[in-house]
Amino acid sequence: MISQQILFNPFSKEHFSPKERSLQAWIVILAFAFLTIACYFIGAASLLRLIYPVGAFVVAIFLYLRHPILYIGFNWWIWFISAFVARLVDYRIGWDPTRQMLVAPYLVSFVSIATFIKYLPSAARQGGLPFILPALGVFYAFLVGLIYNAPLPVARGLLDWLSPIIFAFHLYINWRDYPSYRQNMQRVFFWCVLLTGAYGVYQFVVAPEWDRYWLIESRLYTSSGSPEPFGMRVWSTMHSVGPYAAVLQAGLLLMFTGTQGALTFPASALGYLSFLLTQARSNWGGWVVGVIMIFISVKTRIQMRLIAIIVMMAICVVPLTTIEPISEVVAERMESFTNLQEDTSFRDRSGNYDRNLNLALTNGLGNGLGNIWKVNEKTGQIEVFVVDSGVLDMFFTLGWFGALPYLGGLILLLYSVCSYSEARFDSFVSAARAIGISSCAQLIISSGMLSVMGMILWGFLAMAMAAHKYYKQQGMS
Repeated sequence: MISQQILFNPFSKEHFSPKERSLQAWIVILAFAFLTIACYFIGAASLLRLIYPVGAFVVAIFLYLRHPILYIGFNWWIWFISAFVARLVDYRIGWDPTRQMLVAPYLVSFVSIATFIKYLPSAARQGGLPFILPALGVFYAFLVGLIYNAPLPVARGLLDWLSPIIFAFHLYINWRDYPSYRQNMQRVFFWCVLLTGAYGVYQFVVAPEWDRYWLIESRLYTSSGSPEPFGMRVWSTMHSVGPYAAVLQAGLLLMFTGTQGALTFPASALGYLSFLLTQARSNWGGWVVGVIMIFISVKTRIQMRLIAIIVMMAICVVPLTTIEPISEVVAERMESFTNLQEDTSFRDRSGNYDRNLNLALTNGLGNGLGNIWKVNEKTGQIEVFVVDSGVLDMFFTLGWFGALPYLGGLILLLYSVCSYSEARFDSFVSAARAIGISSCAQLIISSGMLSVMGMILWGFLAMAMAAHKYYKQQGMS
């Protein structure tokens, strides 16, 4: 049990007992939750647009200093639920085009910059070069952004690009307590699959008013469906389909590494059904790639267990997909694989590359951070212009001078985790590697190095690195 262990705090460089600090930490977390709920129901919902991100940031600092394990879990859950909280607030008091509540998860993750700064002088010697190089690329783009773009969008871009890298570095630096962090990640993503999967199915069938309101105001009908029951593409508690599908992809792959007793089957059924209802084909493909990678990297005994799990999950999920109109939605999306040339999404992405690839690759200096966050001169609000490709986004934003160290660090990280042998006996290492690599493969069609998708890509690759260093120190590599 984690509560019986003595763990290490890398910032204060002291050992601590999670059992002694858990009550205090949970009081702080529950106080934040109670404050949020109270403000919403006593007619002070407008205050949450400031209280929620500031409160989350304060709680994150406290947990980072006092209970690093709970800081990790709190960080993931803020990513999972912040968009849902923002939708409820918008539904009650009106649409907020600035989406300022959504800065909360970035602030929580950015707390880990303290680890990055503290260990930067010795990071290269400790194996942290794959994180230092991308951070340098982002810092370069930050300086360019200050020249070409407004300060506020540049600051927002810095949170977007740097948060996943420094959080991943924080995970890696905590390699001494890898077993505890592994267990925490497994538990967090299991409950995420169960709870957000249940809400995702509810969202598809009922189309709650706050979700319909968000879809109407955002006008994202093309990517998120129509605001009516059985018409939405599921995004559950998150801010759009892509991030939610990426989270489910990671969570469902991670479920192969452990079980949670009697809740495993309902979590699988709800998670996979919601995953299908996202209609996110690239993430379906990423899941398939991940399963294959896990299967070929583990021992025969674990392979047999994986086959048994897949069969049991299929027994739970397949009957549910035959129910109308779920079967119609899933079947129609599946059929699009056979005729991609006629698919609107495929044509749009192909056209995006045809128009912009040469322009991106000839952009030596880059446009800097904040180039996709523009201030509308008429409304004064920040608007987002999405580049639907991680590759294009890197070169447009970072330029060659920033993209080379960024990609260099990422390639070095991938090369390292692919060479690890620990995946043979630790299925979590195999799953973390599969999640990270399949996420990288999807950079061709999405900016998967940003937002929660970036947290998953960098975070799970960092966990694989932490496992390798832990087992090496234990003499098991």
